[in-house]
Amino acid sequence: MTRAPSDRQRPLSPNIQIYRPQLTSVLSIGNRITGIALSAYAVALVIWLVAAAAGPDAYAAVDAFIGSWVGRIVLFGGTFCLFFHFCGGIRHLVWDAGYGFSLRAIYASGWAVVAASIALTALTYVVGAILAGYGP
Repeated sequence: MTRAPSDRQRPLSPNIQIYRPQLTSVLSIGNRITGIALSAYAVALVIWLVAAAAGPDAYAAVDAFIGSWVGRIVLFGGTFCLFFHFCGGIRHLVWDAGYGFSLRAIYASGWAVVAASIALTALTYVVGAILAGYGP
């Protein structure tokens, strides 16, 4: 008995064993993930504001979490998410204007989004440290 062509075991497309993620797909997925993360950070911001309005005890509890090493990592991640999503949005606005569609421009703008996100995150924390009195 011969099998019908549809009964053969065919590889999934794209083949997971040989697929290499491209910068464009990684940035697209990253932009979606940071958008979702920013929604969670918006809820955290509301919690912080409600705690500030609720009085010194509630605010002290939230401030203690923010001041902990876990809270600082969460804030750092949120800052990076904000800048990554922001820079990705600017990239899409340029595309919406009809520019930057050559392969070279797509990769250059993709790496620019990554570099700008890292640089803006670092700059935010350096300026914050200076304003807090930790810098020169």
